[in-house]
Amino acid sequence: MANETVGKAAKKAGGFLTEFKEFALKGNVMDMAVGVIIGGAFQSIVTALTSSFINPLIAVLTGGAEKDPETGQIIISGGKFAINNVDFTYGAFISAVVNFLIIAFILFCLIKAINKAMSLGKKKEEEAPEAPPEPTKEELLLTEIRDLLKENAALRSELQKK
Repeated sequence: MANETVGKAAKKAGGFLTEFKEFALKGNVMDMAVGVIIGGAFQSIVTALTSSFINPLIAVLTGGAEKDPETGQIIISGGKFAINNVDFTYGAFISAVVNFLIIAFILFCLIKAINKAMSLGKKKEEEAPEAPPEPTKEELLLTEIRDLLKENAALRSELQKK
C-alpha cells in the first residue's frame, strides 16, 4: 500500500515537472523575466518618489511629523495612531499602496506600448497578402464549361426572340 502511494506521488511530481517544462519552453518565462527586471528598475525610481514626495505629503495630511529632541530636525513619520501604547503606522501602508499603484500603472503603459508595437508588426505582415494559387486543371475545365453554357443560353434566347 505504501508503494502505491509513493508511485502516485511520483506520477504527480512527474506530471508537474512535465507541465513546468512545457510552460518554460513556451516563452512565458522570458516574458516574466523581462517584467521582473523592468519592475525592479522602476521600483527604485518609485521608492525614491514616494519617500521624497509622497511620504511627506502623507505626513502633512495626517500630522505625522515629529521634532527630534536631540537634533531639533523635523522627522517625518507618516500617519500613525496608538491603541494601548501600541503604535499603528498607517502612513507606511498608504505609501506602499501608492508605490504599488505607480509601478502597476507604469508597467501597464509599457505593456500597452509593446502590444501596440507588436500589432503594427503583424499588420505589416498582413498587408502583403500572398498571391492566390493558380487554378487546377479541373477548375480551368469547369470555368470553360460554365462560360460555354452561358454563351449557349445567350444564343438560345436570341434565337427565341427571332
